[in-house]
Amino acid sequence: MKARVFVSLKNGVLDPQGEAVRHALGALGFDGVNGVRQGKLIELDLADGTTEATVTEMCEKLLANTVIESYSIELV
Repeated sequence: MKARVFVSLKNGVLDPQGEAVRHALGALGFDGVNGVRQGKLIELDLADGTTEATVTEMCEKLLANTVIESYSIELV
């Protein structure tokens, strides 16, 4: 079983990496990009029978800083 965890900064948290990407896109001639939010994708290869609750616990304890980040889980 596989799980994908998408982690991104919560709304209202400044994203300096996203801003740097937005600026670089403008410098490359890609006009009209008003904002960029950057995140990360974590793919987990899990033993059969691993529950979404277990993946949620992984996110809460390690994979996401829940003070400033939100996450979503996709079981594949």
